[in-house]
Amino acid sequence: MNQHAVHAYIASSPAPVRPILQKIRQTIRAAAPDAEEIISYRMPAYRLNGILLFFGLFKEHIGIYPPISGPPGLMKELAKYSGPKGNLKFPLDRPMPYALIRKIVKLRVRQDLERAANKKKKK
Repeated sequence: MNQHAVHAYIASSPAPVRPILQKIRQTIRAAAPDAEEIISYRMPAYRLNGILLFFGLFKEHIGIYPPISGPPGLMKELAKYSGPKGNLKFPLDRPMPYALIRKIVKLRVRQDLERAANKKKKK
């Protein structure tokens, strides 16, 4: 059911950006195959124990949320895409960094699993 909602989100987007959105979706699903695909805040979102990330289409960019925190090397790679409040903005007039998006998803999966394991230890 939720996959259909994400499909509808992409299908309702302007034709030129649909392949980009579809490839982002495929990149996320490949990097986090166990994540549930949902619509939240009117954007595609991916959830394991908590939300891994959201992505959304805007007029001139694709945004990825929430803000990412991770190893210095990754943060350096992300710096040029950093938007307000630490969210990421990938301009539509430049090549989409799919490999970087994959790294972000893998990091968010690790962080999510660590948080879930820590919560279980505290109980």
